[in-house]
Amino acid sequence: MGMPVFIVAGLLVHCVFLASIFDIYFTSPLVHGMTPQQTPLPPPAKRLVLFVADGLRADSLYELDSNGTPRAPFLRSILENIGSWGISHTRVPTESRPGHVALIAGFYEDVSAVAKGWKENPVEFDSLFNESKYTWSWGSPDILPMFAKGASRDHVYTFCYTAESEDFGAQDAAKLDTWVFDHVKSFFNSSRSNQTLYSALNEEKVVLFLHLLGIDTNGHAHRPNSREYKENIRKVDEGVKEMASMLDNFYGNDGKTAFILTSDHGMTDWGSHGAGHPSETLTPLVAWGAGVNYPQRVASQFFEDNFLEEWKLENLKRLDVNQADVAPLMASLIGVPFPLNSVGTLPLEYLNNSAHFKAESIFTNAVQILEQFKVKMTQKEETTLSFLFTPFKPLSDSEQMNFLKKARLYIQQEKYDEAPASANRVLCEQVIQLSFLPLEKSQISAYLCLRNDRRCRKTMVSLCKTLINLALEGLSYYHTYDRLFLGLSIAMSFVGWTAYVILVIIKTHTNLTKTVQSSDKESTVLLYGFAFVGMIIAFFLLIQTCPWTYYIYCLLPVPVWYAVVKELHVIQDLAANLLSLPIGQSMGFLLVCVLGVEILVFSFFYRSTLTVGLLVFAGWPVITQLWVQAKTTVLIWILLCVLLAIFPLMPVVGREPNIPLVIAAGLLTLLISCSYLAFFRKSKNRYVNNEDLKVQFYQMLSIALSTYVVSSTHNSLQNKQGLPVFNQIISWTTLVSSSVLPLLSPTFLFQRLFSILLSLMSTYLLLSTGYEALFPLVLSGLMFVWINMEQEALQHYSLSLKPKLAVLNFSYATDITHFRQLHLDDIRRSFFFVFFIVTAFFGTGNIASVNSFDPASVYCFLTVFSPFMMGALLMLKVVIPFVLVSCAFEAVQVTTQLSSKSLFLIVLVISDVMALHFFFLVKDYGSWLDIGTRSDILIKEHSRSALCSTAREKCIQHSLHYKSMKDLVPSTLKWAGTKKRKSSSESLKQRGSLNIFGCTACRWEFRQMQAAGCWGRLCLLRLDSVCAALATMCW
Repeated sequence: MGMPVFIVAGLLVHCVFLASIFDIYFTSPLVHGMTPQQTPLPPPAKRLVLFVADGLRADSLYELDSNGTPRAPFLRSILENIGSWGISHTRVPTESRPGHVALIAGFYEDVSAVAKGWKENPVEFDSLFNESKYTWSWGSPDILPMFAKGASRDHVYTFCYTAESEDFGAQDAAKLDTWVFDHVKSFFNSSRSNQTLYSALNEEKVVLFLHLLGIDTNGHAHRPNSREYKENIRKVDEGVKEMASMLDNFYGNDGKTAFILTSDHGMTDWGSHGAGHPSETLTPLVAWGAGVNYPQRVASQFFEDNFLEEWKLENLKRLDVNQADVAPLMASLIGVPFPLNSVGTLPLEYLNNSAHFKAESIFTNAVQILEQFKVKMTQKEETTLSFLFTPFKPLSDSEQMNFLKKARLYIQQEKYDEAPASANRVLCEQVIQLSFLPLEKSQISAYLCLRNDRRCRKTMVSLCKTLINLALEGLSYYHTYDRLFLGLSIAMSFVGWTAYVILVIIKTHTNLTKTVQSSDKESTVLLYGFAFVGMIIAFFLLIQTCPWTYYIYCLLPVPVWYAVVKELHVIQDLAANLLSLPIGQSMGFLLVCVLGVEILVFSFFYRSTLTVGLLVFAGWPVITQLWVQAKTTVLIWILLCVLLAIFPLMPVVGREPNIPLVIAAGLLTLLISCSYLAFFRKSKNRYVNNEDLKVQFYQMLSIALSTYVVSSTHNSLQNKQGLPVFNQIISWTTLVSSSVLPLLSPTFLFQRLFSILLSLMSTYLLLSTGYEALFPLVLSGLMFVWINMEQEALQHYSLSLKPKLAVLNFSYATDITHFRQLHLDDIRRSFFFVFFIVTAFFGTGNIASVNSFDPASVYCFLTVFSPFMMGALLMLKVVIPFVLVSCAFEAVQVTTQLSSKSLFLIVLVISDVMALHFFFLVKDYGSWLDIGTRSDILIKEHSRSALCSTAREKCIQHSLHYKSMKDLVPSTLKWAGTKKRKSSSESLKQRGSLNIFGCTACRWEFRQMQAAGCWGRLCLLRLDSVCAALATMCW
C-alpha cells in the first residue's frame, strides 16, 4: 500500500471510528409518535409558578445561619406551615441546560446533544410549557429560548435580559434576580390595562417561570460560602415572598395557584458544577399552594445523610424526589398532559388530593411511559428479522395488557394503596425504633410485620410503579439493542487497522523481513474471497433495512483485514524472528509492552499513577547505566522527574485560588530568562544577533505584563470594580502575539524551544489561578533534559554519534539518507512521549474538569458569561503543556536521526491500543467528570489525542523549521501547487505547511472535546486519529 493510500485509509478508519461512537453510544433516546396522556379528573390548580434558583444548593437554603436564624425566612415558614419540602436529586452532568430539561421536560439530557455542544437539542422534545395553554417566562437568554423553540403553538413567551448582564466581575450579580422580579411586577401591572393579556392570565393551565441566575453567578465569582452568595439567597427569598403575595392579590386569593421552588443544580465549595459531588446533585424542592400537601409531622425519620439534624428539620417529613419527577408533579397539579418524553415518576406524597385522583394520576404516568416503550419496541422490531428479534420479555404484549387490566380493576375496586400506614406497619416501626426486644427478635418481628403489611397493600399504586420501572428498563433495552453488535464490528476494524500499522512498521522501518512477491493467483483468490464475504454481509443488512451507517461499520473490517492478510509473509518473517529468540526474552518484552499500555490506561482513572510512573522514569538512567557517562545530566533528570511527580498528587486546579503562586511563577520565568540571556551574552554566542535579542526582550516584557495583569485583575475583581479595559487589551494582545513571536526567534534547537516556552508561558500565566502556573516551567525543564538524555542513550547503544545540539538548526534540510532503522529503544522513546502527553493533560487535574470549570481562569480576558469563548480559552490552557511536550518530541525525533513517520507510527499503535480499551468503557450517562474521566473514554480518548499530539506536535515543531514568517505562505502555496517533492528543503516546507492544517484539525478536535464535555470526549477517540493521518501526510 502506497503512502497516499495509507493516509486515506487511516483517515477513513479513524473517521468511521469517531462517527461510530455517536451512533453506538450517543444516539438520541427520544421517540415520537406517542399519544398524550392526561389525568381525567379536574386538577387542583389553575396556574403554576415555577421558581428555579440556578446554582442553589440544598444545604445553602435549608441550613441556619450561625446565629440560628433561617437564611430564607419566608421559604422556611412555608415548609414549616403550609407546604412540602425535600431534596431533588439531580443527575450528572449537573449543568443548567440538562437540569432545566429534566425539570420542565421530565427526561435527562439527550446525550446526542453533544454533537451540538449542548447548545440545543438536535431532537425536538415535548415539555410542560408546550403542553400548557400559556407560559410566560423571565430570566436568562441561555435558558428560556430553548423551551420556546419548537413549541407546537405560539403560546410560550420569553422575557430575557441581555447576555452582557451575566458579568462575573459585576458589583452585584443579584441584580439579575432583581431584574426578573421587577419585570414580573411590571408585566402584571400592565395586564390590568390590557384586556387580552388579562383574560389570558386568568385562563386555566397557565405556567409562570422565573429563572433566577444571580445565585449561580455569585457562586462562580465568589464561592458558595461567600457573603455575596448567601445574601443573594436572602434577596431571592424576599422576591419569592413578594411574588407570592402579588399573585394572590392579583387572583383574588382564589386558592388556585401552585408554587414550586427548586434548582437546576448545586455547586461545589470551590464554585464549579458539572460532576457528581453531593453539593452539586442535591438541590432544594419546596412546594406549596393549590393541590400541594401540608407539612407532615413525624417523630423520626432515617436518611443516610445527617442533614436533618443540621438543618433542624428532623420533625418535618422530608420528601426526596429525582429531578425528572418534578415535571409530572407540575403536570398533575394543573391538569396538562404529561410531557411525552418524560421518564419521571409522579411523587404522590406531594399531592393533597383524593386517593382516586392520585391513583388516576399515577396510572396516567405509567401509561405515558409505557407509550414510549411501545413506540421504541415497534421501531426496533421493524428493522430486525423476525427470527432474530429478541423482545423484552418482562413487558411482552400479554404482560402489558395484564398490567393495565389489573391497574384499572384496582381503581374500580378503590384499592389505591398509599393509604396511611397499617397497624402492622406502625407496630413494626415502633419495634425498630424502641428496640425493646433482643436484637435478633426485633429484626425478625420487623421483617414479619413488613412482609404482612406488603401483602395487604399490593394494590394499584405499587402495580403502576412496577410498570413504570419495567417500561424504563425496556426503553433502555431497545435503545442499546444493537450496541454489542456494532461495537464488535468496529472493534474488528480497529484491531485490524492496528495490526496493519504494526506490519507497516516492521516492513518499512526494520530489517526483520525479506522482500517477497506474492503470486497473482493467490492475490486474486484472496480478493474474491473477501469480496464474497462483503457481499454476504451487505445482503444480510439489506433485508433488515438497516441504516446506511450500519453498512459502513459492518463492511469496513473486510478491506482492513484483507490488507492484513495480504502481508502474510511479513507475519511469517516476524514469527520466525520471534521464535529464534529465547522464549523468556520474547515473553518478557511482550509483558513489558502490555504493562506499559495498562499503566497508561490506569492513569486515566487515578492521577497518582503518573507520580509512580515519573518516579520510575527517574530511575531509568540508573537501571540502564546511563548515569555512568552523564552524571550531571542524570542528576538534573532525577530532580525534575521528582518535582513533576508532585503535581499529580495536588488537588485539581481551581479549588483553592492562589494568585501569589501565579505571580511567583511569572517572576521565576523572568529570572530564568535573564539567566539564559546572561549566559548567551557571556558566551558570546555567534549564533545570536541583536534582532534575536529584541524578540526575547519582548517576550520577557510580555511575561512581566502578564504577571502584572493577573495581580491587577484579581485585586480589581476583589474590590468589585470589574475587569479593567487596559488589562483586557493586554491579555488579548499577549494571546495573539504568543503564536507569532516564536516564528521570529532563532531556529537553533534550544533557542527556538525556549522562545516557544516564553510565548506560551505568558498566555498560561493569564489563564492560571494557582499552583498550575509552575507546571509548564517544570515540564519544560524536564523536556529540555529529555532531549539531552536521548542523545546519551543514542551513544550508549552505539546507534549514532552524539550530535552537537547547541548548533542544530531547524532551518536546514534534513538529510534523509542519514535516517536509521528502528531499534527496540525507539519503542521506549515513543512510550515516553505518550506518557508525557498524558502527564501534560492530567498533571494539574482531569481534563474533564474543564467542563466543571471555574471561570476565574479566564477573568483576565472576559468576565461576561460566554460559555463557548470561555471554553475555548480553557481548552487553550489545556493545550499549552501538550504543545511543549510535542515540541520536545519533534526535537528528539530530529536529533536521534529517525524519520518522523517511524516514531509516529509507534505512537499511533500505542494510542490505538489505549483507545480500544476505552471504546468499551464509554458511558452515555454520568458526569462530565465521571464520564470524562472514570471509564469515560471521553477523556480517554484523549489518549488518542496523544496521537493527535503528534499532529499538533508537528504544527508547532515545524514552526521550528521556519526562519521567519515570510516562509509560511510561500511554502503553503508551493505545497498546494506541487505534486512531487523535488528536494529535501522543499520537503521541509511542505511538512511545515501541512502541519499548520494538522494543527487546525487538532484545534477542532479540542472544540469538540469541550462541547462534549463529558460525553463528547469520545470524539477525541477518533479525531486524534484524523490528525494522525494529517501528520502522516506531513511526513
